[in-house]
Amino acid sequence: MTGKPLMAKATAVWLVDNTTLTFKQIADFAGMHELEVQGIADGDVATGVKGFDPIANNQLDQADIDRAEADPIARLKLKFNPSAVGEEKRRGPRYTPLSKRQDRPNAILWLVKFHPELTDGQIAKLVGTTKPTIQSIRERTHWNIGNMQPIDPVALGLCKQSELDAAVQKAAQKRAADGAAMTDDERRKLLSTEQSLGMETESRMPTAIEGLETFTLSNDDDEDNEYKKKPQYDAESLFNLPKGGGDDDEDDE
Repeated sequence: MTGKPLMAKATAVWLVDNTTLTFKQIADFAGMHELEVQGIADGDVATGVKGFDPIANNQLDQADIDRAEADPIARLKLKFNPSAVGEEKRRGPRYTPLSKRQDRPNAILWLVKFHPELTDGQIAKLVGTTKPTIQSIRERTHWNIGNMQPIDPVALGLCKQSELDAAVQKAAQKRAADGAAMTDDERRKLLSTEQSLGMETESRMPTAIEGLETFTLSNDDDEDNEYKKKPQYDAESLFNLPKGGGDDDEDDE
């Protein structure tokens, strides 16, 4: 399949309601995740979306649907539609479903917290928001900042992991080109998920003793030399007792 059908989610709704195709077949045709198609069937996704007939709109043939229904492994073939050419290359903000728009501030907070190197334009492109909203969350002046929690936008379904990794890699290249110094933690954040997990953990000195590595303890030989230099005393020298000829000898006589 070289492209997606027009109104992909609405097309998936129609296929779920009007065919016996598997979730995977519909997901592959509409460019969606299999679980998202299952959510459509369960009524949890695309609530209120009206189905878009791909047959009436010259995107599928009934014979192709019949063939795929008889063979769960078969894939639907999208008919060439000149009006769909270049649809994925449209410029402008990403469309975010109504059901997920309330999660965007949490995703922005996550990106600002864990990937501060991303520009406002990159964040806006990833989650489909505006720069004033991102700026208010960066400066913590957003009206609902007290109730917000950082949540991974990939987990929320607002962007793909590959898109996030590509944005992080681009930020890493720009920062490297600028020659900015980075700590190990910052360098790890600028890597993709696969690269970060593959890195070896560097040994670090505990912060409690950091800075003491230039000090050394005195050598045992030095201590022995210092001890030898000190004057040695014995009991007789301390009490300065006379050696013979004293009063005690006279008393004995």
